[in-house]
Amino acid sequence: MAERVQQPPAKRLCCRPGFSASCRQGQRAAGAPCGGGGSASAPGEPSGSRSPETLLDIAARRVAEKWPFQRVEERFERIPEPVQRRIVYWSFPRSEREICMYSSFSTGDEEPGGGGESGDEPRLPFRRGIALLEGGCVDNVLQVGFHLSGTVREPPSSSEPELLCNVSVSFDRCKITAVTCSCGSKDIFYCAHVVALSLYRVRMPEQVKLRLPISETLLQMNRDQLQKFVQYLIAVHHTEVLPTAQKLADEILSQNSEINQVHGAPDPTAGASVDDENCWHLDEEQVQEQVKLFLSQGGYHGSGKQLHLLFSKVREMLKMRDSNGARMLTLITEQFMGDPRLALWRQQGTTMTDKYRQLWDELGALWMCVVLNPHCRAEQRNLWLLQLRRWSSVDVCPLEEGNHGNELTHMTNVLPHAPPALLMQPHRTVFTRAIEACDLHWRDPHLHRIISQDPPHAFCCHRGLDSAPFDARGWPLWREHVPTACARVDALRSHGHPREALRLAIAIVNSMRGLQQKQLELYRAQKKELLLRGSTSITNLEGWVGHPLDPIGTLFSTLMETRQDDGPDCPGTNMRKTLYYLPFHQYPPASDGPPAPPEDCPMSLAVEAALLGLGQQRVMPDGLYAQEKLCRHEEQLLVRLQEAEPNQRLVWILRKQAEQLLEAGPYSGLGEVLYRESVPMHTFAKYMFMSLLPHDAELAYRIGLRAMRLPVLESTAPSGDLSRPHHLVSVVPNRYPRWFTLSHIETQQCELASTMLTAAKGDAHKLDAVLESVQKNVHSSSHIFKLAQDAFKIATLMDSLPDLTLLKVSLELGLQVMRMTLSTLNWRRREMVRWLVTCATEVGVFALDSIMQSWFSLFTPTEATSVVASAVMSNATVLRLHLDSAQQEKLSCSARTLALQCAMKDPQNCALSALTLCEKDRIAFETAYQIALDAAGTTGMNYTQLFTIARYMEHRGYPTRAYKLATSAMTHLNLSYNQDTHPAINDVLWACALSHSLGKSELAAVIPLVVKSVKCATVLSDILRRCTLTTPGMVALAGRRSAGKLMSLDKAPLRQLLDATVGAFINTTHSRLTHISPRHYGEFIEFLSKARETFLMAHDGHAQFTQFIDNLKQIYKGKKKLMMLVRERFG
Repeated sequence: MAERVQQPPAKRLCCRPGFSASCRQGQRAAGAPCGGGGSASAPGEPSGSRSPETLLDIAARRVAEKWPFQRVEERFERIPEPVQRRIVYWSFPRSEREICMYSSFSTGDEEPGGGGESGDEPRLPFRRGIALLEGGCVDNVLQVGFHLSGTVREPPSSSEPELLCNVSVSFDRCKITAVTCSCGSKDIFYCAHVVALSLYRVRMPEQVKLRLPISETLLQMNRDQLQKFVQYLIAVHHTEVLPTAQKLADEILSQNSEINQVHGAPDPTAGASVDDENCWHLDEEQVQEQVKLFLSQGGYHGSGKQLHLLFSKVREMLKMRDSNGARMLTLITEQFMGDPRLALWRQQGTTMTDKYRQLWDELGALWMCVVLNPHCRAEQRNLWLLQLRRWSSVDVCPLEEGNHGNELTHMTNVLPHAPPALLMQPHRTVFTRAIEACDLHWRDPHLHRIISQDPPHAFCCHRGLDSAPFDARGWPLWREHVPTACARVDALRSHGHPREALRLAIAIVNSMRGLQQKQLELYRAQKKELLLRGSTSITNLEGWVGHPLDPIGTLFSTLMETRQDDGPDCPGTNMRKTLYYLPFHQYPPASDGPPAPPEDCPMSLAVEAALLGLGQQRVMPDGLYAQEKLCRHEEQLLVRLQEAEPNQRLVWILRKQAEQLLEAGPYSGLGEVLYRESVPMHTFAKYMFMSLLPHDAELAYRIGLRAMRLPVLESTAPSGDLSRPHHLVSVVPNRYPRWFTLSHIETQQCELASTMLTAAKGDAHKLDAVLESVQKNVHSSSHIFKLAQDAFKIATLMDSLPDLTLLKVSLELGLQVMRMTLSTLNWRRREMVRWLVTCATEVGVFALDSIMQSWFSLFTPTEATSVVASAVMSNATVLRLHLDSAQQEKLSCSARTLALQCAMKDPQNCALSALTLCEKDRIAFETAYQIALDAAGTTGMNYTQLFTIARYMEHRGYPTRAYKLATSAMTHLNLSYNQDTHPAINDVLWACALSHSLGKSELAAVIPLVVKSVKCATVLSDILRRCTLTTPGMVALAGRRSAGKLMSLDKAPLRQLLDATVGAFINTTHSRLTHISPRHYGEFIEFLSKARETFLMAHDGHAQFTQFIDNLKQIYKGKKKLMMLVRERFG
């Protein structure tokens, strides 16, 4: 806590007896009972050593707790000194719990002085204060009236020297009202030195020197004594008080001064005035500064956690019935509303972060608790209402469900069958529900009976009637709007009324049970009509799970927390015993269901409330944040459900709720009639499935299979369609909501299906049912693929034989994935194809043969040849399946047939693969070759594909066939003059070499194609040079020169090639000179040198080249430097 350097001026004016002034009765904020024993001895003294409490102490303690001392003085003309001493003695707080609350983030549920220190606890002011006290660091403790002072020595550390702190504490009516410490610490909490001094007074009161208020002491002095007292005081502290003393003396001596107009004088030790608010000291400035600092950090450095801890501190104060709870919440809210990021986000149209949004939700929930305080005065509630309306009217105030408008029911005006248009409430801020809650009251006689008496008590009247506030057993019901009713429960818990909260929670759960039974009966009566119509009325626009008030979470916490002991100082003392105050009667056994359990308890009620909320059919809310919050609340509730200890009672509740949810029609998310926009039940059903599986497998699978539905991805079933077991009913026919969490929902659906597949291993009937459900309801190929992989892993566990039935399920799912992704782009497609082949291999030969027979509906031609057929014909497959020669040949025959079919359908991509796969079968190989050859001239195969196949044919020893394919490839090729690095050049050179090796006629046939396709001079000259080195058709043997006559350049076909090469050099030269730059001159001269070599291959080449150079000099004489280089090289 940031301690002030000086005490604030005292409001209390003390004077001689007889003076009175108007006063009013002070209001004490309720708190935990103060004081332990009933004697004047130290509170920490063992009870066995205490003497009977005196009447004086009993009276003084009560007066000290309730009355300001000024009122005591005004009431009695003379107060004996012993009485004053006992009142002053008992006015100091006697419980350490509040001191702990104001000096640490501890929730206060544990004993303040207890151990268990871990993490940051030793550094908390309260723990450090205990250490200082137990270390003997507190000294010079003096209590003067209602003021406590002392010195606290902080031992030296490795980095800090010893520190001596002067500490003073003011108190009134068992509350510390002001603190100061010379340590200068600035924090929300009291510093460790204040804690040490306060605990010294609580634990060792008899060791504290106690004096009456200083004004009482001064009254006993005569004039000389007073003068001596003042002069000594000034002498001891002359440097500090002399200027002030002189100023006061001047004012007193002045007849008209203000100080002489007031009767009496202030006394900081005389206690509070009747006009002073009686509350614990809270440094408002530090609260504001700390919240502003945490908000400015934007969630970094643990600021979000610190803000949550501040909210927890507010709840702790409310639970202790401390008025500072609402005061601190107001300070926090003001800082939140002043956050500059709100205006920035609104201006930019961006949303706030999820963690920051949760802080606002908690803020709204806390205000709900504050305004629903059952003991709140109407005046105070009206002030809060004005304040909340002011905040809510600000433009930047966040809306209840993020940045989207809300269509939610008004919490105090719910109509069970009102049309949606009447239930719309736009622009609901985070404070709207708290504003609405200000209209609620606690004056209802039935509500008063519920929270004030243990059921069933005398609740006997009007049992069994639908309109009666009791059920058939005489137990009270509270039929308020469930979120609103649960907000009352939360308010009771938050304000320190756990027993009352428990009673109301039980009444609400019983009402929810009755509502469920009524809905079930209503649906049974109208079932045929509803299924024929295919539509029904809207029941839940606003679900209980994911609701801003979290009603189900509140009920669950209230009913489960009653198992804990709240400690001796809490109003919920001995709640553990009171819990089972409820001699829960047996439920009447259902006529068509299992018998009721032998008993009930709050834990079973908590579980049943959670199941009712989770199983409720409700519309998916709008907006990303609302949908994410729905998922988060659901998962948190399920985690808490899983912590409940399984027993016979819990299993009975699960079975009962499962049956009723399956039969509840449009009221249940697991019913037959399902809205298109309703929240899916996958996560909830997974919990139910796992919980019921050991006890009732059939019921578990009914739940799991029913919950697999995801109607938002399906079309609406036509009206009157009775062939389908589950009808899909659209709330608004033309509405297509944006499901921001759809990916998460589909993942949960996949996890549910995987759980059922795992559990169904070895049961063919159940596996078939799960497979059918997956194929019908799962619409994501990636999730079906994951399910297929999961099933495959489970079926092929290392410690057991493969489960063939589960393997077939895995294969069927894989086949569905192939069909779904065949015509769509999927980056995992190749992985999926490889996995399917692996799965089919595990299933057996018939599965491999089957996927090859129906390849056209599963794979692209490329996948079928390059992956499927290749894998089938591999040695690894043969060894894995232990195939004999006949089986191997049959499988290979199917693979070759597949390859030829793929080559016919997509020769560009599959012809080469087909040739490779058909190598060992002559007829199939010839067929594949013919397909490739036919495709070369008809289907537009490009030159790269044809050259690749041609090279393959040559490699396999078919040069003639390779030649035919190469000539076809040449007809598709076109190399311009500047493409001297084109990747096809090597293929052209290879084709020419192949033609040359086959003979003169083949070379003569290919050269016209080369001349037509290739315009690059350097490539043509390279081909020409290679053709003149050896004789056509005479391939040189290793180490020998080829014998035979070389081809003449003056005759065809080389003459045609020579002329084309010379022409290409001439054209390329002119093209390059058009845009040549000086840095390319050297490269150009080298190019002319290569041209000269080609020119000289002709018999008149020298003359042609000379004429060519002369023409260049004449045409490009403007390029003087370049022409000079040409003359220097070529003359």
